[in-house]
Amino acid sequence: MIGSQTPRIQIEPDRSGTDGEGAALLMSEYGVKLDEWQKLVLDSILGTDSEGNYVTTSAGLSVPRQNGKNVVAEARVFFEMIINGGRVLWTSHQVRTSKKAFRRLSNMFTDRRHPEITQTVKRIRQQIGEESIELENGGLVEFTARSRQAARGFDGISLVIYDEAQELTDEQAEALMSVLSASATGTRQSFFLGTPPYIGCTGEVFRRFRQNCIVSAGKGENTKNSWHEWSIAAEDLKDMDLSDRRLWYESNPALGTRLTEEFTEAEYKTLDMQGFARERLGYWAKPATAENVLAIDPALWDSCASEEPRPEGKTAYAVQFVPDGSEVVLAGAVISTTGKARIALIDIQPTGRGLSWLAEWLNARYKEACVVVIDGKNGSDVLIEKLRPSGGGAWAYKDSIYKPKGQDIITAANMLINDLNEKAVTWYIKQEELRESAITAIKRPIYGGWGFGGQTSAPIQACSLALWGCRTSKRNPQRRMLIG
Repeated sequence: MIGSQTPRIQIEPDRSGTDGEGAALLMSEYGVKLDEWQKLVLDSILGTDSEGNYVTTSAGLSVPRQNGKNVVAEARVFFEMIINGGRVLWTSHQVRTSKKAFRRLSNMFTDRRHPEITQTVKRIRQQIGEESIELENGGLVEFTARSRQAARGFDGISLVIYDEAQELTDEQAEALMSVLSASATGTRQSFFLGTPPYIGCTGEVFRRFRQNCIVSAGKGENTKNSWHEWSIAAEDLKDMDLSDRRLWYESNPALGTRLTEEFTEAEYKTLDMQGFARERLGYWAKPATAENVLAIDPALWDSCASEEPRPEGKTAYAVQFVPDGSEVVLAGAVISTTGKARIALIDIQPTGRGLSWLAEWLNARYKEACVVVIDGKNGSDVLIEKLRPSGGGAWAYKDSIYKPKGQDIITAANMLINDLNEKAVTWYIKQEELRESAITAIKRPIYGGWGFGGQTSAPIQACSLALWGCRTSKRNPQRRMLIG
């Protein structure tokens, strides 16, 4: 049994033919066999009129995570560069997501088993922030994380990929659309791919595009836009049995192949109802008003940005495992002798890398830090064991490792907000990923209070716990070093 290969919502412009078959064949010859649902989406995106021109101006794809939507985008880009010699801009919400996309495509163009592909490469640029692949035929793909100046330096673009489209803002979209309008090529296409917006993420562009496609289809209009969506439909989730495996298969085309029932069941037992419905079943909830749910005022957060170097002083670290167990976040906090604090996002890594690297990093800093706060159900106990002397770790002081309780998380969140208001804490201005986490985090109700919530809240949650640990821990190795 495999997931449905047909989307619940399928909106496509009329077409006479398609280059989708050619794109799928190109990928299969390279060793990547596309699923039927991926071919279906490609056929639509690369649909042509009687003169061979692409009929789709903008395409949208909404499918739960880990089903393979990025493979569709890679197939589209691969074909555009090799066959059409087109210029592509691949944009992502986060720097690390953009880097992942670059690595995947650069691996395809440097695979020595396929000299017919490697010989087409003119130049691969790997400089951080300027990653690109250029072919001898003029084909080009450039990668960038979206920002307020996301469109600078790009021209002649025929295709824009909006990865993580649920995070795309109107400001970013307006800047990037100017790149397409300046294109000298005959084909101009936008491809939005993502998941339903989470609470606190307005998802304004992605949501509006989806709604426009649905309204136009309802009126019987034949537009130039397409939309493919794997999801469940529900007015109220309380009326649905989310444990029903039929819903799992209907909304996940890769279930039974790349995804397993066991993994999905683990998500069902770990995530809350809204999170599971959104992340695994593609559920589009009604939009929330950001002003009512945001935990940190973006203007307040930006007012505490600093270009000053990290101060010396009492130090603490925090580790946050994300709810679905896919990633682990490492953050730190320092309190200077003046009492002013600095918080920082240190690293984010997939848990598939293991935890030995993190344990080694923390064990090497035991003599520098007063405490490490470790939160999250997935992986925390394993990491704690690796830090304790009984497991070969260095954290021997009684309260140097701490698992926060619900009230601690509430206190940490409120402490950070208070410090921001009193200008008693700063963050390094170039940490864009931390900024995005802070200004999109929502108030998540817990134990009569609130903590940070939202899809990308782990970095700010970790920073708040590091700050809380630093301010409340009675241990201070730095002070002992000064006395000695």
